[in-house]
Amino acid sequence: MDVQKGMEVATFAGGCFWCTEAVFLELDGVESVVSGYIGGKTINPTYKDICTGETGHAEAIQITFDPKEVSFGELLEIFFATHDPTTLNRQGNDVGTQYRSEIFYHNEAQKMLSEEYIALMTSENTFGKRIMTKVSAAPKFYEAEEYHQNYYNQNKTQSYCSYVITPKIEKLKKVYKDKLKK
Repeated sequence: MDVQKGMEVATFAGGCFWCTEAVFLELDGVESVVSGYIGGKTINPTYKDICTGETGHAEAIQITFDPKEVSFGELLEIFFATHDPTTLNRQGNDVGTQYRSEIFYHNEAQKMLSEEYIALMTSENTFGKRIMTKVSAAPKFYEAEEYHQNYYNQNKTQSYCSYVITPKIEKLKKVYKDKLKK
């Protein structure tokens, strides 16, 4: 992946990639969000492959962002605020290892910030339950099929989008309005 000078990459798995992609596309300083698969053993997996739960991949997003406009720490804050990091291998009705909560770091600073953030939330008992989010080095990221890219913005009236994703976007707009694209 070629990243423009001055930009950075963050990779998060937080359940359905349609949900996480929609959230991060709204943020100021985010240049792009790509849905894909990461953390498994299958080379060039497809959506059909990962839906079996046997490839080891997670549905994830890869975010290219300008750290002068939005920090990795701010991305972490929004990541944890817009999914449930206390459930193992599930988000809502989406169940399986492909829906796990995991941060895939690209450098030591991201690893350290992620681990410190989880430790802080654990010490403050932020969620009232154990945080299940894993922190792992980022292996190869496989871009998902084209129809998964920008899915929410192209399918807002689809029932899954309106019942699951729209409330996340509404929460984002209410709580993080100062961080949104103008």
